[in-house]
Amino acid sequence: MMVSAMRDKTLGILVLVAAFLLAAHNADHIARGDLRWPLTMQSVPFLLVLLAVFALIGGGLYLYQHNKVGPGFWAILGAVSVALGWLGHFSPFTDQPPQYIFHAYRSALAGSLAVGTLVALMLSLIAVTIYAGVLWARGRAPQR
Repeated sequence: MMVSAMRDKTLGILVLVAAFLLAAHNADHIARGDLRWPLTMQSVPFLLVLLAVFALIGGGLYLYQHNKVGPGFWAILGAVSVALGWLGHFSPFTDQPPQYIFHAYRSALAGSLAVGTLVALMLSLIAVTIYAGVLWARGRAPQR
C-alpha cells in the first residue's frame, strides 16, 4: 500500500515501521522455538495470533487509506499493543523478559539484536499511540 495515499503520511509511516519491527520480533520468537515445524499443538495459538495481528494491521491500513477508520483506531490499537507488549516482556509476570531473550542466543550480538528489536518495537508502538492520539484529539476538538 502506498503511504502517500493515506490521510496522514507520518501516521502511515509510523504504523509501517511498527509492523516491520513486529515482523522482526516475531522472527525472533520463531528463532527461539515458539513456532515449531511441523506444527505442534503448542505452536497453533502462536500462529493464529500472529496471523490475526497482521490481518488487523493490514485491514486497518486498507480501511485507513479508504477513510473508513481514523487515527482513533491506531491510537486504541497502539495502546492495546503497548499493554500486551509490556505484559509479555517487561512485567513481573512474564516468562520471556529481555534477559531471557538475550540469553536464548549463543551470540551476544544476536541476543542484543533481538532485545534491541523488542525495545525498538515498543518505542514505535508508543510513538504510534501518542501521534495517533494527538491526531484523534485534534479531529474531535470543537472548531473555532
